[in-house]
Amino acid sequence: MRADARGGRERERWRRREAPLKPPGPGRLVVGLQPVREAIRRHGAALHEVLIDARRSPKLDALARFAADQAVPSVRDVTRAELDQLARGVTHQGVAALAPELELLTLDALLADTTPLALALDSLQDPQNFGAVVRSAVALGGATVVWGEHASAPLTPATFRASAGAIEHARLCRVSSLHEALGTLREREVQVIGLDATAPTKLAECTLTSPTVLVLGGEGEGLSRAVRRTCTTLATLGGLASIDSLNASVAAGIALYEALRQRTKSAG
Repeated sequence: MRADARGGRERERWRRREAPLKPPGPGRLVVGLQPVREAIRRHGAALHEVLIDARRSPKLDALARFAADQAVPSVRDVTRAELDQLARGVTHQGVAALAPELELLTLDALLADTTPLALALDSLQDPQNFGAVVRSAVALGGATVVWGEHASAPLTPATFRASAGAIEHARLCRVSSLHEALGTLREREVQVIGLDATAPTKLAECTLTSPTVLVLGGEGEGLSRAVRRTCTTLATLGGLASIDSLNASVAAGIALYEALRQRTKSAG
């Protein structure tokens, strides 16, 4: 399934902006009001520090109180210039946090679920798309997000920001090779359904109540050949015009909603 197609120059711009940041202390950098609020909600006293623009606003004051209520060990005022330098172009809204590293699941942990549901991302490189997909996965049944470490957007402040903090609550599984991981899941009797606009089968015609991985292709390229070969089925979302132009998070949301609908109906 193709998401918003973008040129090579755009992807190179993302890579430059997503160069590793160096937070002023231990932890993972999170910026933006909602992402920081969710980091506080998720980690509480385990959060290393919250940095707030010294030129306070009512929203920033409320966030500082929330951090204190959740026993965050350090809430420190800094200048906007310091936040700008730290965020490096990512909109910070006057706040940043140094959070614990994200917990990543293994494939075995994914398979430990009775009927696992996962969304695999095949070379989704835009951090905005990646973060928005994570948000959809958390909102729609808490599906695990699986991706290859060398061909996808990195876990950076821009990704966390795009997820609106949902990544703090997400089930995440990063693998060294996506097509090999999908092959392993297939061997363990997990159906692997690739989303493809040209497929003859509609996703609604597939049974999604059994262990399932839905595979979403990258910007412009769609599913890679290696990943396509590992799929047990190719399916289209069906009934939608210009399916190729759907935003990645929209396509993910539609696919996950169908899986959730079927599973809810089956459980009832």
